[in-house]
Amino acid sequence: MDGSDRLATLAEALLAVCGKKRLMISTAESCTGGLITAVLTDIAGASTVVERGFVTYSNEAKTEMLGVPAALIAQHGAVSEPVARAMAKGALTRSRADLVVSVTGIAGPGGGSPAKPEGLVHFAWGSSVGDFAHERVEFGAIGRGAVRAATVEHALDRLLELAKTQ
Repeated sequence: MDGSDRLATLAEALLAVCGKKRLMISTAESCTGGLITAVLTDIAGASTVVERGFVTYSNEAKTEMLGVPAALIAQHGAVSEPVARAMAKGALTRSRADLVVSVTGIAGPGGGSPAKPEGLVHFAWGSSVGDFAHERVEFGAIGRGAVRAATVEHALDRLLELAKTQ
């Protein structure tokens, strides 16, 4: 099974679980540029589950579209746990979704630092009835496309786990 098959399988499973439970999903994406939403909406019938996707590539978009405080970004940087959590919370409050996931990272090539290396992605996910979780994942300098694909897969995995608990 190649990566695109794995993504399609995950997306189909997530849509099936959410459809059965009548759960809606929203995403807040930075380094993936909307790829999570794109993978979900590649599946027929996704409109019954996908509420909306926020593509917030710039810091200004994170602030304007999701309500992430500019001071939070200035203090911690866009690629950080506090910003990922604020993005997820903003996606939840600015949509009609039950489940949300956010991703912010450094896909590369370049742009990294010792503290925030290329391939670093911060994930946050949660629901309208529970707490938010966070995970820092270092995929490594595996290339821009590979980091983005791995990020989409990880986000879909986390959403599927969350959906099963609702």
